[in-house]
Amino acid sequence: MSKPLEDRAKGCLVGAAVGDALGGPAEGWTPEDLVERYGGRIQGIVPPFYENWRDARPIAPYHKGDGNVTDDTLMTHALVRVYTKVRDHIDAYSIAEHLVPELIGTKVWIPELEAEALPLQRIFLAEKWIVARLHYGHVDPREAGVGNIVNCGAAMYMAPVGVVNAGNPDAAYAEAIEVAGPHQSSYGREAAAVFAAGVASAFRPQSTVDTVVADCLRLAKDGTRAAIESVCEVASKHDDWEAAIPALRDAVEPFDTVGPEYRKPGLGARRPSRLHSIEELPIALGMLVVARGDTRGTILGGVNYGRDCDSIASMGGAISGALNGIDDVPADWRERVAEASKLDLEAPAVALAEVAREIFDRDVRRRREHEDAFRVLLAGRA
Repeated sequence: MSKPLEDRAKGCLVGAAVGDALGGPAEGWTPEDLVERYGGRIQGIVPPFYENWRDARPIAPYHKGDGNVTDDTLMTHALVRVYTKVRDHIDAYSIAEHLVPELIGTKVWIPELEAEALPLQRIFLAEKWIVARLHYGHVDPREAGVGNIVNCGAAMYMAPVGVVNAGNPDAAYAEAIEVAGPHQSSYGREAAAVFAAGVASAFRPQSTVDTVVADCLRLAKDGTRAAIESVCEVASKHDDWEAAIPALRDAVEPFDTVGPEYRKPGLGARRPSRLHSIEELPIALGMLVVARGDTRGTILGGVNYGRDCDSIASMGGAISGALNGIDDVPADWRERVAEASKLDLEAPAVALAEVAREIFDRDVRRRREHEDAFRVLLAGRA
């Protein structure tokens, strides 16, 4: 029997949070760095890469590791709260009216700071852009993402858009393009929409890894489509995520602007382009293919890939969790992440599933009103 909406929603958002938490301490490092630090491939929750994590990187004095979620999950949960307030489809103006106040006015528990604080005090500079442009700059929300660095910042928290459009990847794509507009442009915005579409596709009762990838390819444009196609073609030839890591990196490298040294991108990095793609989404889909949809394998493949692996593992965990439901997210991982992060990982999914039902009912009424109106128009023409 197909998993019900709430079960898949839990799988999606909890899978995303678990992938984020496992990938946090590995973010920014190479696969080789991770093997040296942890004595082999990461197989679960590990401590921070630096034991003196408070002082090792002053620009990012965060407790990454030990099961703590990062800004990916903080932003995802913030977007869920926007949906629970609006209780309908959202747009660029919803980001200005609802997400920005969440970021600058509502304290939440931030695991990496080990304190209750504003999300603004944790999110990366590319996410602070939303506040700078919308709250202080009063920029048109539909255009505010232009000028920001092009990265995975919007894609990393777009899973809720897929959930509220469960089973309708085309609608998820269209809504995410609108929602990501205040944050990103170019292939960063495109990736956010394709990721949301992949999540929505995974909710279909008969969905498989192949149908999810097919929907992503059908909707993706330009370099994003080419990167997904290249990575997934290579991934289809592998069934071991460890062996697939260098092959997937080679496949995505022509489309990635960051370059071989993740912490030292060149001058051409993260600039708008129709030829390039963010690295994270194609690799997440590639690991999904390698793992044949298994959530544990998808997450571990993303984590051990290194580089921006918290976002890779989070996106992969969201899609595989939506495909398979909450039980496919390893229980020991989700319990430890919830405890370490002091977060109820399932409550946002339950709330979002309820909103998704309300939106669906409203969509049905709106569609029927349109059908009735169009029938009258057709009759008048005859």
